[in-house]
Amino acid sequence: MDAADLFRTAVDNRDLDALDGLLTDDIRLFSPVKFTPFEGKPMVMGLLGVLLRTFEDFRYIGHHTGSAQTSGDGGTAPSAVLVFRAEAGGKEIHGIDLLHFDDDGLIKEITVMVRPQSAVHALGEAVLTGLVAAGLAPAPTPS
Repeated sequence: MDAADLFRTAVDNRDLDALDGLLTDDIRLFSPVKFTPFEGKPMVMGLLGVLLRTFEDFRYIGHHTGSAQTSGDGGTAPSAVLVFRAEAGGKEIHGIDLLHFDDDGLIKEITVMVRPQSAVHALGEAVLTGLVAAGLAPAPTPS
């Protein structure tokens, strides 16, 4: 079983301990709801915990492997694309998790892409609420 299969199994089982063992310490997660990446294992693990609580009826429906350019160094790395469906905030989400691996087979970068735009907005609101509740983000200030 490769790291993508292990990641998929850990997500399916909502197993944060297993996810923790699959990530590099300097992992970066690019989210559709935030311009800059979430960086470092503590922040990414916190976010993954929020996501596992936020998504409803989350399921992977496809898996593709290959190599792709990473955002950091311009080189290519082994990668996998996990296609998923879920619901958040009453919206149906179609998405992918693009995983990039280091030389040891650990996940060094995750890019999450979702559609449609209304689902991105609903997901963003739900994730922000979860991050604030977990103490990982400040509460938004009223405008």
